[in-house]
Amino acid sequence: MGRIIAPFPACNARFRVNATPTAPASGPNCNACAHYYITHDPRFPYGCRKLNFKSKRLPALDVLASSGLPCMVFKPKGRSR
Repeated sequence: MGRIIAPFPACNARFRVNATPTAPASGPNCNACAHYYITHDPRFPYGCRKLNFKSKRLPALDVLASSGLPCMVFKPKGRSR
């Protein structure tokens, strides 16, 4: 669970902050995958080219939620130049 931070001085609202809002606890890291991309679509900002879908969350989270298995198409990115 996230921790609660102190409210802003000008308001009485409290905000909950997650330590890792979209990172999967186990399994592949989408940020290190060659198939992962940013879609620039505000409704579905993350995508997987190999599985051909866009998502509000990291694609690995949706794969885990729908199949119960970690992503099987993970491919590490090539070395940078």
